[in-house]
Amino acid sequence: MNPVESPIKIKVDTQYLEQQSDVADNKYLFSYTITIINLGDTKVTLKDRHWIITDSEGEQNEVKGPGVVGETPTIAPNTAYQYTSGTVLETPVGFMQGFYGMEDHKGERFLATIPPFRLAVPGVFQ
Repeated sequence: MNPVESPIKIKVDTQYLEQQSDVADNKYLFSYTITIINLGDTKVTLKDRHWIITDSEGEQNEVKGPGVVGETPTIAPNTAYQYTSGTVLETPVGFMQGFYGMEDHKGERFLATIPPFRLAVPGVFQ
């Protein structure tokens, strides 16, 4: 499966979790809230995810698995599904990107691309 034009739009909101981070130990915690919007005219189901997480030193971590936050949501036309998750970086800045494996009402699989987004401690401009 290749990323193709899909009826899915993805919005991301990130937050640095200062109280849960340990700068002395190079542990920077971030949360991200994803909104998946189905702009199509049929329902779709999110089956799996593939994340590529890159820190500011170029170290990459890949995360693959079924669904998101323990769910495989079905999203009706012109509605959205939202969830919040998190990640830990060893640097104060990083990026995430990837895709969701989706399935339409006919059982056809397609990929919804998650555009790269930045994770950063406020005031850090690496």
